[in-house]
Amino acid sequence: MKDAAPLLTAQHHAVRFYENDKSLAQIVAQFLSDGLAAGNPGIVVATPAHRAAILRELVATSLDVVQLQRSNDLVLLDAQETLSIFMTNGKPEAEAFKNSMCEVIKTACRGRPNCTVRIYGQMVDVLWKNGQQEAAIRLEMLWNQLANTQAFSLLCGYAMGHFYKDANFQEVCRHHTHVVSAEGEMSAVA
Repeated sequence: MKDAAPLLTAQHHAVRFYENDKSLAQIVAQFLSDGLAAGNPGIVVATPAHRAAILRELVATSLDVVQLQRSNDLVLLDAQETLSIFMTNGKPEAEAFKNSMCEVIKTACRGRPNCTVRIYGQMVDVLWKNGQQEAAIRLEMLWNQLANTQAFSLLCGYAMGHFYKDANFQEVCRHHTHVVSAEGEMSAVA
């Protein structure tokens, strides 16, 4: 990922609006591999198709993804299954979200000091696709709250097609620190 250095620090919350699944997988794989190379674990919470595409891109970087998964340096979760853990009546429940995500982060860090996890999350996109925009925005807010107690760098992915003539585009951007371009370049959100 170009200009990935800012994502090495915790509390960065970037967003990538994508039109092309392959481009997204390449950007996510670069984001994760940069962290893995620095000794920081990665977590992917995505749809099956996106998890498979990201894994293919990680393999192409010569990472031993099987070993990374065995050691929990790379944790792969299904977006829909993960949502089912903390969604109540169509809304993310704050305490259940915090508990579930803290447990996953703890598993990935395995007691390492100064562990900053890199997380790619697609749960917000799943919610948005299902017409649950309010729940997606609430989930973005919960991630920001979690960043006050956990060290992670988060990259969210949203399919651009879901934002056609949508006024909520700016609302999504407002909950992120950076926007990632198709080339993998980051720009701070003003």
